[in-house]
Amino acid sequence: MSLLVLTSDDVEAIICAFQSQNLQLIMAKVFSRFSLLEKKSYSDKSIDFLPDISMPERLSIATANHTALFMPARIGSHNPASLGDTAVKVVCVSKEGSSRGLPSSTLVINEETGSIKAIVNSRKLTAIRNAAGSLLSTCLMKCFQPQSIVAFGAGQQIEAHLDLHIQHFYSIKRCTIINRSRNNRALQLEKNIKTRFPHVECNLLAASSDSSDTARRTEALRSADLIICATSSATPLFSSDHVKTGTHIILIGSYTPQMQEVDGNLIRRALLSGTVLVDSKRDCLREAGELIGAGLTSKELTEIGDLIPTDLQGNIEMEKYEALMGGIPVEETPKDIERTFDGPVTIFKSVGLGIQDVAIASAVVEKALDQGKGISVAGYDRPASERGHISGAE
Repeated sequence: MSLLVLTSDDVEAIICAFQSQNLQLIMAKVFSRFSLLEKKSYSDKSIDFLPDISMPERLSIATANHTALFMPARIGSHNPASLGDTAVKVVCVSKEGSSRGLPSSTLVINEETGSIKAIVNSRKLTAIRNAAGSLLSTCLMKCFQPQSIVAFGAGQQIEAHLDLHIQHFYSIKRCTIINRSRNNRALQLEKNIKTRFPHVECNLLAASSDSSDTARRTEALRSADLIICATSSATPLFSSDHVKTGTHIILIGSYTPQMQEVDGNLIRRALLSGTVLVDSKRDCLREAGELIGAGLTSKELTEIGDLIPTDLQGNIEMEKYEALMGGIPVEETPKDIERTFDGPVTIFKSVGLGIQDVAIASAVVEKALDQGKGISVAGYDRPASERGHISGAE
């Protein structure tokens, strides 16, 4: 049994081969099956299919310099020819903090043999799967022809989000990156966006209160159609008064009750649209500081998976899905309206699901096998019966 090893360069090359629509569909399948499982757990009699999903609690082990996190998950298969996909992501979080990102690898298991099928460098995969889910939310919330995008942070999460959104929406003409300072990572991100998307005006602004960029930050926010936040801030990054009606806000940074990227007023403005969109009601009400601080209840949240059209067996109804994602004709796009700063906005809050890691890693492995990419280690798990007798030292 051979083992496939995918380096960070391999993964980056493979991811580039996916179109944004492909990545969105992968996440749509994940979210829809998760929400079906949640409904079934509440004895929803309308569902006669029980999704085969497993997401045990993550295991944390302290080492000398890091905290090692082990996150197993499994997605069973609809396809009788496939058993499903199981993976374990291992992430090491530096105790001192690091600007180099988090070392991360995913082990993908061959469900037929029980052997390790692949080891995938997943430094960027978490960011990619989060960005794909966020892009799905942007399309589902009908953010038509956005022209201006504002991003808080300068890490891999923000880079992946900007990359996918600008790829998908050709209408985006302005991009503003707001970071704590103009550090090397932020400057490199600004350079990358300008290089990849020369048609987009990209500006990097510092977030400190004494910065000369204060007026420019406010104006960027006031004109933003999309705002993406990926920080660990414990205080709101900006005032709700600076966000215009109709803006779509993506929140992926906070993961504890003490973290809060936006204020309660903005959360309540999202309720004017009818709901706040989340990946998991249960996890967001337990971990997302913004929603906890605003006192939201489960009834005020909608899981993104609930918006995906599926049949009672959990299969996405592709015709309805494609119509939903296709938006409306350009000539029917809502005309510019008077700019206000107290009306409805839309919000997507994500804390992440383990099965997203399984889905994206498995998709990358399958694409690598099709393209012949990666390093194949032959005989990695050859049983003793196939190796012949090995004599010991005499």
